[in-house]
Amino acid sequence: MIKIEDYAFPKGLHLLTRWQEGEAEAKQEMASIFDASIAGDFDDNFAILAPPDRVNSTASVHMLTLAVLHDLYGVESWDYYNTNPYRYVRTNLAVSRLLGVNKYYNTWALYAFTCEPLGQTMMYPDKFPPGADPDAILIGKDNWHLLETPDFTTGVPKSIEDILRVVEELTGMAPLLNISAPYSLAADIYGQEPLLADVVNDPDNVNALLDHLGDKVLGPWMDHHFETFPNGWVELSDASGSPFFIGPENCKNMSIRSIRHMLKDKPYTERVFDNNYRGDFVTEVKKKARASRRKATVTTDIAKVNLLDLTEAKVSVNPVFIMRLEADKVDISFYEEQAIQRNLPLTLGIGSPQIDRNSIEDLDVTKAAFTDEARSSVQAIKRVCETIELPEDNHVGAPWPSHVYFEDVNGQSQFELVETILNEVYKSEPIERN
Repeated sequence: MIKIEDYAFPKGLHLLTRWQEGEAEAKQEMASIFDASIAGDFDDNFAILAPPDRVNSTASVHMLTLAVLHDLYGVESWDYYNTNPYRYVRTNLAVSRLLGVNKYYNTWALYAFTCEPLGQTMMYPDKFPPGADPDAILIGKDNWHLLETPDFTTGVPKSIEDILRVVEELTGMAPLLNISAPYSLAADIYGQEPLLADVVNDPDNVNALLDHLGDKVLGPWMDHHFETFPNGWVELSDASGSPFFIGPENCKNMSIRSIRHMLKDKPYTERVFDNNYRGDFVTEVKKKARASRRKATVTTDIAKVNLLDLTEAKVSVNPVFIMRLEADKVDISFYEEQAIQRNLPLTLGIGSPQIDRNSIEDLDVTKAAFTDEARSSVQAIKRVCETIELPEDNHVGAPWPSHVYFEDVNGQSQFELVETILNEVYKSEPIERN
């Protein structure tokens, strides 16, 4: 009988590479693995959590899993996300094992899944995640206030609930609801460009819209989730509301403000987090201007203060861990320092464009650079773990992403680079506790 344990790192990655290259024998071997996974043959293995005394790794794998299932069985996007929760969870777990990441992180097409229950017209490609149809926007300035609370017992919310029940059953990890934060939800159902125009020209309308989405949609959805899963968590995602897209001040005063408004007086605030604001480097970009050398120094100091202000704002909506995403560009040492000062765990992201095999000109050069970056990341995470106060299990049973986090892995990811990074994770010495 086939065993998933036989594909421990790096053998599983090597199989994924062969499958990706179209090797017939690899496809047959993959089919045997996924037949067994879907049948529940690996459930005992899936209940094994990551070791608490090591730096761990995690990944969002739902896009890669869809690519695999479409290739092996012809499963298409709508069927994959909306039916058969056991197949969804078991195959995502199997892909995580093949990749070699040892902490499971359950995800789905969250932006689509958040706006679909509201009536937004969707696009479901055959082998790619769904998204909102940009040519059929749901609301506008004249009617957004008419949007009401959807039914969370049917459709997409019910599909999510079924997936979460299976995750808890198979892994023992608490159910994590992934949904959009107010700004990103608004961008999907109001339109990115109209929303950006209002950010500049009518900010009061934007803030009123965001508060309405929090009060009528997202707040009630979170209430329902915690009534259903009292031990649950909520991850809000807000890439569209990031400093990179709307600027650090708007990020603080619109995106993050709207989350704080939505969570006001909620009893579960400490179990809700938003971890994907990206583009911290924009706080340190110097404006081009004629100025003396002395004034330039002042500008740099102000930029540093702005970065700390933005970090403080981000921590206010993620009191659980410090996140450094690849798109932030700010040196890892800043996040290490902030994690230690705030007594919070550290997660460091690997962006999907970094490991996109179609954008790599020289694989050997890229692998060498990744080795150095991964080693620095692992060392920083290990130092944080050895410095801050941690529970005995080092949060390995918590459903949020840690420590080295592959932000998205898909069918076009370069698995040799994944192996290069994970080599540094596996080589790291055990965490020493005081």
